[in-house]
Amino acid sequence: MDWTTLASDESIQKIIDTFKQQNITVEVAGSGEEAKQKALSFIPQGANVMSMSSVTADTIGITKEIIESGKYVAVKEKLKTMDHATQGKEMKQMGSVPDVGIGSVHAISEDGHILIASRSGSQLPAYTYGASKVILVVGAQKIVKTLQDGIKRVYEHSLPLESVRSKKAYGTDQSYVNYLLLLNRQDDPNRVHVIIVKEVIGF
Repeated sequence: MDWTTLASDESIQKIIDTFKQQNITVEVAGSGEEAKQKALSFIPQGANVMSMSSVTADTIGITKEIIESGKYVAVKEKLKTMDHATQGKEMKQMGSVPDVGIGSVHAISEDGHILIASRSGSQLPAYTYGASKVILVVGAQKIVKTLQDGIKRVYEHSLPLESVRSKKAYGTDQSYVNYLLLLNRQDDPNRVHVIIVKEVIGF
């Protein structure tokens, strides 16, 4: 199966309709720059923002904006100055309860599931509960029909590419799906915002 083809407008509309019933806001952007501006519009100045590791966020400049603009408190940058050996618990707490958690996902299914795979699990507490607001920027090629298609996409497409990325970035032999999060319905309709980009971005 080709996991890099952009979803049709009909498929994107199904996502919008499905997630509206699940209290998840979905917006559509025609370009990475438009998606960046939409994402930043959800973040109040001065907010503690945890930028999750994301090729998508890096590619369209969200990560750089959060770090360099001076408008936000970049949590990940603060974590880099801390010592895992002596401040490990505090670091976990900071990363788990930011005002805003922002990143991407590995698949979104028309039947109402958002899939996020992780090796460390570090981004998952913020996504599931800790962050007051979650912003997910997603290339339209990540839209699939069903949950099972989403799982196949994670293992057949995203994992091999992440293994290549992590080998270059960290020198590891390969990556693993140690955790696979499903975001479904939200009780708070103002918490999770998905921005679908009509470009092939990320993997």
